[in-house]
This record gives sequence, C-alpha cells and structure tokens, in this order.
Amino acid sequence: MTYHPITVTIQDLLTQHNLWFETFEHEPVRTSEEAAKTRPGYTLEQGAKAIIIQLRKSGGEKEFAMLVMPADKRFDNTKVKALLGADKIRFATEEEISQLTDGIQPGGVPPFGNLFSLEVFADPTLFENEKIVFNAGDRRFSLAMKAADYQVLVKPKVVSIL
Repeated sequence: MTYHPITVTIQDLLTQHNLWFETFEHEPVRTSEEAAKTRPGYTLEQGAKAIIIQLRKSGGEKEFAMLVMPADKRFDNTKVKALLGADKIRFATEEEISQLTDGIQPGGVPPFGNLFSLEVFADPTLFENEKIVFNAGDRRFSLAMKAADYQVLVKPKVVSIL
C-alpha cells in the first residue's frame, strides 16, 4: 500500500535515532475515536491528537501552529489565544492543511509539526502516557512510540492548552 511520504520520513527518523516504535495499517479513519478502535492494545487517551490552527494577532498578521493533546481531550480556546497572543484562532481548513503538509488529509496529520515548519504546543497530560499513538501521515496508517522520545524529537513547547 502506498502512503504519504511523511510516513517513511517519520519511521526513518525513529530508526536513525534507534527508537522503539510500532506501526498499524487499518481502514481509513478520520476521528480519534475511529482511530482508537483500530489500534490493539492502545486507549483513546494514548492517542496524540494533532490540530493545526490559524491564529490572528492584533496587528492582523496570521500564522499557523500545531496543538497536540491526548485524543480524548479538547483544547481551551481562551487559554490558547492568551498563550499565543492571538485575537482570534480557528481550525485550519482542509485546503490550508494540505498546503502546509504537502497533501496530508485532515485526520492523517502526524503530531510532527516540526517537519512542516510549524511551532508545536503539547499539553503536559500527553506525557502522562508511556506510549502515544497517532496517524502518521495517512488516515490508514498509525504509529506508536514512547512519549518521552516524541518530546525529544519534536521538542514541542509543553504548556497547558486544555
């Protein structure tokens, strides 16, 4: 099966650093709840949900960022706006996500915003899990890895966004 090239990039990155990971091929999923059902041995809480948002600051400039949190949680809009100094935030559109990630569909975006030149903000509760699991560039392909290894590789800003 052919997946988006980022799936290989992520696996190569983990292999180069000699890090543990496992992969899952499954039916296409879009939501965290659907994905959790396809990953034996993992819970919804271990899912690393990656959301790309657009923020607009007071000067009118717009930028994108990635929020990463346990898949069973939702971010706090007010908290994120204050944290990022934004007047408004919104979810990136499907077209914007495709442009930012070289064609990855919503639901397939991996929490590796650093690979797309996006600043990554991860909630500390994500790291309460020893292992995390996420769609790795395709709605049909998931990857699990150690949460501590993710933190070292991606270097997200760990801040409360829930």
